[in-house]
Amino acid sequence: MMRRQYEFMQMENNEKIAGLFNRNITHTNAMKNYGENISDQLIVEKIMRTLNPKFDHIVVAIEESKKLEELKVEEL
Repeated sequence: MMRRQYEFMQMENNEKIAGLFNRNITHTNAMKNYGENISDQLIVEKIMRTLNPKFDHIVVAIEESKKLEELKVEEL
């Protein structure tokens, strides 16, 4: 059930970036407590996918300038 909620998680229209980060981290921490193996790379990619389209130019800049497999959530 938690995995399904995680997969369908999207940024709300009036949600701030900090709110999305907190919601994502809280959910992934709960999944980790139940034994799910979630890497930083998976979390970073999920956050970038769930952003509103108005952040597309920022996502593209991050993808081009950083190695996503080495990027930590804190750095994002």
